[in-house]
Amino acid sequence: MSESSYTPPKVWTWDNESGGRFAGINRPTAGATHERELPVGEHPFQLYSLATPNGVKVTVMLEELLADGVAEAEYDAWLINIQEGEQFGSGFVGINPNSKIPALVDHSGPDPARVFESGAILLYLAEKFDRFVPTSLTARAECYSWLMWQMGSAPFLGGGFGHFYAYAPEKLEYPINRYAMEVKRQLDVLDRNLAGRRYLCGDEYTIADIATFPWYGALAMGKLYDAAEFLDVGSYRNVLRWAEEVFERPGVIRGRRVNRAWGPEEEQVLERHSAADLDRHAQR
Repeated sequence: MSESSYTPPKVWTWDNESGGRFAGINRPTAGATHERELPVGEHPFQLYSLATPNGVKVTVMLEELLADGVAEAEYDAWLINIQEGEQFGSGFVGINPNSKIPALVDHSGPDPARVFESGAILLYLAEKFDRFVPTSLTARAECYSWLMWQMGSAPFLGGGFGHFYAYAPEKLEYPINRYAMEVKRQLDVLDRNLAGRRYLCGDEYTIADIATFPWYGALAMGKLYDAAEFLDVGSYRNVLRWAEEVFERPGVIRGRRVNRAWGPEEEQVLERHSAADLDRHAQR
């Protein structure tokens, strides 16, 4: 391993872009950069998002609710193009001061309720409709523990491994090795847990699975960062078995396509305002 010639300054300052795929939208300050109102559709839930793993969590949850007969979960999904900095518009920042997708507004009550952070949105919807969370306190604690595990672990996969392996302007041995090791440890955590369980918390499909699949399920199935061979994901057989089962759920198939702006055209549903938007191209 080569020695680094970088010496950190006494006080860090932001004087140029760091490079890489997302350099143009990263900055060390919060708040809106421009005025932009958000559109509002006719349904109770207004989702502003993109089909990244965190965005997919919420569209899958909404589609699972609808598939489970919860008509009140109808929603409009509006595309937020993070490459163009749309998450820094005043309307979006008003919903999520952290300027990250996804963000949700529930208009079903007397006062609109904003919800940001993907895990918080899943919890909000699960509690509102009493779906996809266990009934017993002990089982619910297990579900919430795995949900928080995902929320705390995924940044090492996305912002850590994914950034340095797939998006950084140059391949650096130390960070790639450091985060590859951690991601493999996380996959081993999941694999050991799933050795005796159908889903993360047992026999019941929950928001823990909905949160974890878009990251670790997609990784195991070779759909994230083109890193399946590098990480030897096939060796995590229990994770792969679980991922393949979740992948076949109708709500997952539909939810993965919402707010997708890349890939085959038949898989892209830039905005979703009714079930018909997904039915027009009922393919994976």
